[in-house]
Amino acid sequence: MAQANYIGRRKTSTARLYIKPGSGNILINNTPFDEYFPIKAIQNIASLPLSVTETEGKYDIKVTVRGGGKSGQAGAVQHALARAIDGEETDAHSILKEHGLLTRDDRMVERKKPGQPKARKKFQFSKR
Repeated sequence: MAQANYIGRRKTSTARLYIKPGSGNILINNTPFDEYFPIKAIQNIASLPLSVTETEGKYDIKVTVRGGGKSGQAGAVQHALARAIDGEETDAHSILKEHGLLTRDDRMVERKKPGQPKARKKFQFSKR
């Protein structure tokens, strides 16, 4: 079976994921998974689709991720991985959908408005 290509997005991050049957190797930007995401909580976010569908160690995964920070990148990897497992496994769709992993999280950073220091924060009001 040939490598399949899947895309996942979160905030300003985009992950392009290549999956093929293998021994469970995960490379992100040519770096081992544990080194790229050293924080355990972020590792759990990125690998959630594998644990939910019980497919750890079944596929070799190569990911190219760009933009945003580690949290957004982990979310993008999670989205791409969920799509990939949905495409590879026949009975995984309902499990992934049940956990909300196939839905793209469309929340973005709110823009800064003029006359304000941040998106929602206001300058201190002076009566006199």
